[in-house]
Amino acid sequence: MTLPAYTGRFAPTPSGYLHFGSLVAALASYLDARAQGGQWLLRMEDLDPPREVEGAQAAILDTLGAYGLEWDGECIRQSQRHAAYAQVLEQLFRQGLAYACRCSRKRLEPYGGVYPGFCRDAGHAADDAAIRLRVPQLNYGFSDRIQGDFSQHLAGDVGDFVIRRRDGLYAYQLAVVLDDAWQGVTDVVRGADLLDSTPRQLYLQELLGLRQPRYLHVPLIIQPDGHKLGKSYRSAPLPTDQAAPLLVRALRALGQKPPAQLTRAGAREVLAWGIAQWDATAIPRSRALAEAQLE
Repeated sequence: MTLPAYTGRFAPTPSGYLHFGSLVAALASYLDARAQGGQWLLRMEDLDPPREVEGAQAAILDTLGAYGLEWDGECIRQSQRHAAYAQVLEQLFRQGLAYACRCSRKRLEPYGGVYPGFCRDAGHAADDAAIRLRVPQLNYGFSDRIQGDFSQHLAGDVGDFVIRRRDGLYAYQLAVVLDDAWQGVTDVVRGADLLDSTPRQLYLQELLGLRQPRYLHVPLIIQPDGHKLGKSYRSAPLPTDQAAPLLVRALRALGQKPPAQLTRAGAREVLAWGIAQWDATAIPRSRALAEAQLE
């Protein structure tokens, strides 16, 4: 059987601006695609309008351009894909694979994030309710290209999970699975904070008869206070006039060994070196790296 050509993607959330942790993930996915002669797609994961920062989408596009990270085709926005999500959600609900849940956050607080199944057989209507996917009493696992073997017992570790929120917004787990399949993504390279989400996505892929991509989860960049670099913690946005030195720093975070003189080059020269020398096996096998270690 002929394997499909490589198609990767970067999928930022416009709840803030790109920061150094975003750059590490974007660069890893970009280099992994380009080093194998593959496509690199851009998808804006704008599922949650109340959390979106005004101007963030345009700023993300401008920053990627300033860093030479050019994507193939048009930027896809999840806000344009609601009809596809609704169709699959209705199918799952009709087949009894999903159900309506009216549990409040307060009621679920004592259960540590594992849904106890209160509404599983309640027969609630879908109006004014979250929609949860029924999960089996089974382990779902995969072999990550860097992190190694990883699995979860879906019922015991997660429980039935939300695929549409009570406020009507579609959940990340459903959207990402449908969009990766629709865009023909063969390889998902992203931050290790999403490692725990992958078994749920594997189960959805199985239910819907979708092909499973290969996965590579890169380490998160951790601040001195223990929080990951992220929009929620107001991490500094990427300056557009420091592209080359920050790209070199990101290469080092990914275990690559760029020469020091590259910091004085242009962004495209740094990326050309990265593509030619890319070694995914050199990425640290860790879920997190301290930002201070990268100086």
